[in-house]
Amino acid sequence: MITIGLTTWSDHPAFSNTNQAPKLVEYASFLPTVEVDTPFYAIPRVATVLDWRKQVPSQFQFILKANRLMTQHDIKSPEAVSLADRKQAFIRFKEMVQPLVETNQLKTVLFQFPPYFAVSKDNLDYLAELPNWLPGLSLTVEFRHPSWYQKPFINRLYSGLKQLKMTLAIIDEPHNLNDGVPFVPLITNPNLVFIRLHGRNAEGWFNQGPDWRKKRTLYRYNEHELTGLAKIIRDLDSQAKEVCVIFNNNSGKDAAPNALKLQSILGLHFTGLAPKQLDLF
Repeated sequence: MITIGLTTWSDHPAFSNTNQAPKLVEYASFLPTVEVDTPFYAIPRVATVLDWRKQVPSQFQFILKANRLMTQHDIKSPEAVSLADRKQAFIRFKEMVQPLVETNQLKTVLFQFPPYFAVSKDNLDYLAELPNWLPGLSLTVEFRHPSWYQKPFINRLYSGLKQLKMTLAIIDEPHNLNDGVPFVPLITNPNLVFIRLHGRNAEGWFNQGPDWRKKRTLYRYNEHELTGLAKIIRDLDSQAKEVCVIFNNNSGKDAAPNALKLQSILGLHFTGLAPKQLDLF
């Protein structure tokens, strides 16, 4: 099974019948899954998650980013927390996702680690603890430091994540020897292959000026590139239960058009979507 989604639901004008930002129910009439980054900044209330659940069909699934304390984004700041506080974030996160777990609408929890989360014994031990702190949940890890992909360590990483039944996100982004990570289509969890497409705008990615966050994902995949990705996706689909593709190349609002184009190339017809709302005006 192949599924396609985007990061957030409100930032894609292609999915709106008005000049306003699309609502979740509008988004859910086009695609069967969405990645939500809200929990990274602050863990939502259970009531908020229940409201999300009410707005989508029963087959729709959410990918939730782990909170910044859970991915150690605070560790190099003066506000770094204790291990006890970090574990408390896991407890609150687990409580928050429970409504989605109950209805099988949590696809995975995405741990996007910071660029300074490099290979080390402490970090390997930390990864090994994640399934213990979030038992029973699907976990996906995304690394942003190239040390995780260096030979021969990549083979150890592959083996370790396979034992932990965790998914290694397959990342498409600009990269070089010292920055970014390569596109490595390894399957560490046959239940879920997770692909994140950040775009290939090397100039915007590596030049971290004041508007870097607005420009780094300014990229539209062309048809040739999407056709090449489709071939890889089909191959992965033959080896796994699900391949989920998330477009994050949205600085120029290109994610939604690219997602729909890839859906067309792959010949996918998603079922269980929300009914499309008619534009009556």
